[in-house]
Amino acid sequence: MRFDALSRLVRLSLARERKGAFFSAFGVAMGVGALVFFVGLGLGVGRVIRERIFPTDSRLVDVVPPAVSLGLLGGGKLDAAAVERLAALPGVETTYRKMNVRVPAVTRYDGVFFGSRLRMGMEVLAVGVDPGLVQKDVGLPEAKDFKDPGEGKAIPALISTRLLELYNKTFAPARKLPQLSAEMLIGFGFPVEFNRSYVAATSGGPTTTQQAQVVGASDRAMLAGITIPLDTAVRINRASGADADSYSGVTLVAADPSRVPELVEAVKGMGFEIDDQERRLAENAGAAVALTTSALALLSILICVLAAVNIAHAMSSSVRARAKEIGVMQAVGASRADVRAIVLAEAGVVGVLGGAAGTAAALVLAFLVDRLAKGYLPNFPFKPESFFSFPVTVVLGGVLLGLVAALAGAYFPSRRAAATDPARTLAG
Repeated sequence: MRFDALSRLVRLSLARERKGAFFSAFGVAMGVGALVFFVGLGLGVGRVIRERIFPTDSRLVDVVPPAVSLGLLGGGKLDAAAVERLAALPGVETTYRKMNVRVPAVTRYDGVFFGSRLRMGMEVLAVGVDPGLVQKDVGLPEAKDFKDPGEGKAIPALISTRLLELYNKTFAPARKLPQLSAEMLIGFGFPVEFNRSYVAATSGGPTTTQQAQVVGASDRAMLAGITIPLDTAVRINRASGADADSYSGVTLVAADPSRVPELVEAVKGMGFEIDDQERRLAENAGAAVALTTSALALLSILICVLAAVNIAHAMSSSVRARAKEIGVMQAVGASRADVRAIVLAEAGVVGVLGGAAGTAAALVLAFLVDRLAKGYLPNFPFKPESFFSFPVTVVLGGVLLGLVAALAGAYFPSRRAAATDPARTLAG
């Protein structure tokens, strides 16, 4: 049967059975729309978790000293020799050392803070890192090399982008302070007193005061503190009488993400541990989102199955009502394949229209939810511009699911229609 003839017959049949076709398409649209909506929501929330709340690089492996070391496996201190052994592991592209400032520190600020009066003292944590780990995030040109400036000069400091987000969404509104961006903070200076604390014991060495200057914001910066050059941390620790020879951690950059599992095993074999707390938090949060999305997607698929059953019932009723019409078509030369194609084509049109309508409704509903969230939800930390993500595969998959559900429902009615005996049917 030619395509133009098939399309004309399908159009006439659907026009005659438009009420049944409408309800069948509506059932498909409900199932497909719910599925596309919930899958888009799960993908959108998962993206926020991966990219903003727990940003991780799949090639990075953070090595830390073991909590308890007996010295039996060669582990223990992360000194220069240990870093060389780690750098020599197969699959390691480069290494970045980290050293905590091992004495307490405080900052006391009393002055104008971006147009508002601020008087505050607080404990400060600091970690020194190799420049290459964060160099791309340094926004102050004169501090681009992220090196130790030496005694008496301002220490370049990076802040965490997540800490800035928490400040803007929680601390600033509560204290009626201005909202800040990373660009606004670049060049801002504040004093830091090392080997001084309001709550903790000091090392007994001298207290030194230096100015710190914000040079940028980074996802790799310390969340609850400042990130400074490694040489600066070494200098401060040595001046305060603290350990300045062993490192607090080493970040390994794998040549390829596929090499990470073997690197992890090799590091553990050397007696060190892996600091993957944030990665685990991201995985756990992602798993919870995926589980919830899967449950809602399963419910949506069940709606699609019910829609397929409804189409099967509607097509079966239509085939019985059109038995004589089908018999006439067969008597004038229509083959069984032609009859089967007519029934499946009718269902296919219903499925495509229902799938397209359901997908469009999901996109419109997602847009409305985003608008309502933007207007009525409080400005909480990490609030995204959109809670949804609709890749092309999800949109096309919704239309395809509607087609598949309709064809599945029409399969047996089409076989029954094709098996009609024209002689017996026309004889009454």
